[in-house]
Amino acid sequence: MKRLGIFFLALAVFSFGVAANTHAAPVVIKMAGMKPEGEPETIGMHKFGEILKKLSNGKYEVQVFPNSQLGKEDAYIANTRKGTIQMNATGTQVSAMHPAMAMLETPMLFENLDHARRAMEGKTFELINAGFPEKSGLRMLNAFPLGFRHFYSKKPLKSMNDLKGLKMRVPNIPLYVNFAKECGISGQPMPFAEVPAALDQGVIDGGDSPFADIAALKMYEITPQITMSGHILIIHGLFINEAFYQGLPAQDKTWVDQAAKESADYVWNAIAEIEKKAIKEIGEGGGTVSVPSKEFRDGMVEAGKRSWKLFYDTVPNAQAILDSAEAYKTK
Repeated sequence: MKRLGIFFLALAVFSFGVAANTHAAPVVIKMAGMKPEGEPETIGMHKFGEILKKLSNGKYEVQVFPNSQLGKEDAYIANTRKGTIQMNATGTQVSAMHPAMAMLETPMLFENLDHARRAMEGKTFELINAGFPEKSGLRMLNAFPLGFRHFYSKKPLKSMNDLKGLKMRVPNIPLYVNFAKECGISGQPMPFAEVPAALDQGVIDGGDSPFADIAALKMYEITPQITMSGHILIIHGLFINEAFYQGLPAQDKTWVDQAAKESADYVWNAIAEIEKKAIKEIGEGGGTVSVPSKEFRDGMVEAGKRSWKLFYDTVPNAQAILDSAEAYKTK
């Protein structure tokens, strides 16, 4: 009986230990972003957290802080580098540390979403990221689209001639400003929040944004002519502190990598539906969505290629990146 009692005592201790380990507090990963809820970026952040929690059987819990809750973009990038927070979602802002990152949004580089997806899931993504962790202390886990930028204007745009001298709002980013100049546009750098008032006052004639933003802000009520120029694809991704990532057990790295891939897949699949919904809303709201002629499109492609010269002095492997993206076009 004594031996039996010792056996059951040992079994109870073992069971308690297993239970305690099963209910151990999860490892918290804080992830910061700038976009509000419902945007593709934030959707991707939440999806990553859901998948990682499931894969790790609850070992990891991702706390998502969208809408600049942990500070503006430059601040939360800096804090991710320090390790104060573990992850963030951002885009070409990191090009200040690694110029090749600006090429994620190269003008007129991608024909469509499928072309971009092949490049971002392949060699182009690898070439852009080469050397980035060493320079920044960050690792880019994936890449996903927020949507192509399209022109919105008060008058129809049917050719490159219609762009000449047009006062269009552009983000205050050298690449965007230069592309506008190459198109003959009189680029007007200004914060996006100032656009509606500038349109009302006639300071600008239009601008460019993804369909989702045009619909959400009802830009079509002021500038009803939407031209499907698709000249720049906005690409963001999930970034993780490199030291934190390297400190993970091998199995846990696999979970993180898989969650990154599956969350990106989700956003790539969702963006097409998001754009379809936005186009429908624009049409029902009185806006007109038009497709550029081949001649118009070819003119923008040439303008885009002229703007690429900015990369050659700053990105050592710029030509390899451009050639790689070209190789992913459908033949």
